[in-house]
Amino acid sequence: MNALVKQHLIDPEICIRCYTCEEHCPVDAITHDDNNVVVDVSKCNFCMDCISPCPTGSIDNWRIVATPYTLEEQFEWMELPAQEDGLEAGTDGGGSLEALEDEVGALLARAHEGTGGKPIAPASASKPSVNLFNRAKPARAVVQGNFRLTDAAAENDVRHIILSLGDQVFPVLEGQSVGVVVPGTDDAGKPHQPRLYSISSARDGEKPNANNIALTVKREPGGLASNYLCDLEKGAEIEITGPFGGTFLMPNDPAANIIMICTGTGSAPFRAFTERRRRTSPNASGRMHLYFGARRPEELPYFGPLKKVPESLLHQELCFSRVDGAAKEYVQDRMRKRADQLVPLLNDGNTHIFICGLKGMETGVDEALSDVCRGAGLDWASLKPLMRQSGRYHVETY
Repeated sequence: MNALVKQHLIDPEICIRCYTCEEHCPVDAITHDDNNVVVDVSKCNFCMDCISPCPTGSIDNWRIVATPYTLEEQFEWMELPAQEDGLEAGTDGGGSLEALEDEVGALLARAHEGTGGKPIAPASASKPSVNLFNRAKPARAVVQGNFRLTDAAAENDVRHIILSLGDQVFPVLEGQSVGVVVPGTDDAGKPHQPRLYSISSARDGEKPNANNIALTVKREPGGLASNYLCDLEKGAEIEITGPFGGTFLMPNDPAANIIMICTGTGSAPFRAFTERRRRTSPNASGRMHLYFGARRPEELPYFGPLKKVPESLLHQELCFSRVDGAAKEYVQDRMRKRADQLVPLLNDGNTHIFICGLKGMETGVDEALSDVCRGAGLDWASLKPLMRQSGRYHVETY
């Protein structure tokens, strides 16, 4: 009888193909092909260095198996296999099945320490389609528009780019992402890996029923994909992969309260959330609150359009850190000031929190939520994991 072993796996339905886990793996156990990102069982030493950087939790999966899944098998997966039932007790260096289960449990606890647990999708979210198009079989999109969102005099150049998918079937949900394929090869002569961008339009399109999507892109100095996208002209054809993402999804329940916290282009999925609710439930009983940070008003994407969104649909807290003559204010500062608004929402079991933006911003937000809760006699350290376990707490930072 084969010895039972524990195997670290990646969920292909949730993975957004950002390759962050591969970059952080110190033993090169994580690799990818045009379809999936996978873990080599012969190399993985369960160091957990890949867990924390993963923005979706797709990396956070283990199975007890008699025969480990090969790389070839994992490359072909469209979904993660369930834990096999009926495995008889075996040995793994002298360990029983029960001992292996305990060890996997310990790994899970270690991976989740300080995170609040593995993220799951909101209960009312629609079932996402994922990885329909990959590097070997990309979708082809045509640029319908490329508009600058930030003031012409602003230092940062942020664009709203609309892509038509023609007659291709490319179903998306608010909160999902696509990969953009940049033509050419890298310094090693290999094709560039797709760069990931959140979709900023509702599921039925930037224009309803037009089969198009929108992306929010900031031009980065020396950025390969961002400069490629920002320089595209109307009529240009590009290749995209995806869609990706299975947990950072908008709840469909119109009674759901949605707290959205972002900086810069992290606003992309929240524009999609807002537009979806505007089209489907403009008089929803659930409240939408947006905490949006930028250096200055002229550098805040969608600043002009946001001013036209009614308070009845979206409560806005726009925060600026570099306005002449004003004190620096970040989203976490404003959250503390609005504790009286946040506490009733945090006490509501139908409230969802979404955080999106630069890596590290979640730390300040987490501290602010802790302070807000403490002032109201709540314990954020206990509430956060409960929200995550019920699909109501979501973070995607890069």
